[in-house]
Amino acid sequence: MEPFPNSLTEPDGSAVIRVLSYNIRSMRDDTDALARVISACAPDLVLIQEAPRFFRWRKKLARLAAASGLVILTGGGTAAGPAILCDLRATVERTEDVLLPLTPGLHRRGFATAVLRFGAVRVGVLSCHLSLQPDERHDQAGMLLDRLAGLGVDHAIAGGDLNDRPTGRSFQRLAAGLQDCWATAPWGEEYTFDQVTPFQRIDAIFATKGVEVLGCGVPVGLPGVTETDLRTASDHLPVLAALRIPAH
Repeated sequence: MEPFPNSLTEPDGSAVIRVLSYNIRSMRDDTDALARVISACAPDLVLIQEAPRFFRWRKKLARLAAASGLVILTGGGTAAGPAILCDLRATVERTEDVLLPLTPGLHRRGFATAVLRFGAVRVGVLSCHLSLQPDERHDQAGMLLDRLAGLGVDHAIAGGDLNDRPTGRSFQRLAAGLQDCWATAPWGEEYTFDQVTPFQRIDAIFATKGVEVLGCGVPVGLPGVTETDLRTASDHLPVLAALRIPAH
């Protein structure tokens, strides 16, 4: 298997960035293992789902970011769970947390969004956790596409827990308008849930058409990370993508 690409800035001004999407189950599992997994992936961006949302949630998320060598960009309780972490390579242009319409009896959902720069590269980013209810999930997939289009950037990335498989209509709605990064350039393992006996891909990273996908999948052979770490950090496995984004 080819080594996973490193972050870098190309001579033409384009940037290769590493993006991690991870449902962390409100940090109810082994938080030390969780930080080791995130750190070993060496991401420039982490799109988190199920960040802590309630008592002292900001402090918990800040501790995870610090332990992973990152900083909080946006999200958490203010986005009903999705959050974004980043490294200091990123320059933040703006952020916005979006609460989606609430269906009575179901969980509140939201998006964490940002527009960032990596040198001459400008990119929109969105972290999501879509509904368990099929019709609501399909509507939220449409809202996600609308929100990305409204960021006002040429290139954008979305990632999260879709609660849907690639054959599902919500997943396919996203894949019709965006690149499904695993399907475009598979690397590592495919299935993301559950963490003990993975049997389905319900977590994914998507990118707009102008972004070059160098590789995407559940990371394997992470330095300093054991199989036990991956099984005890969360009930999902992470998805890591390397993306080359053209200069603005």
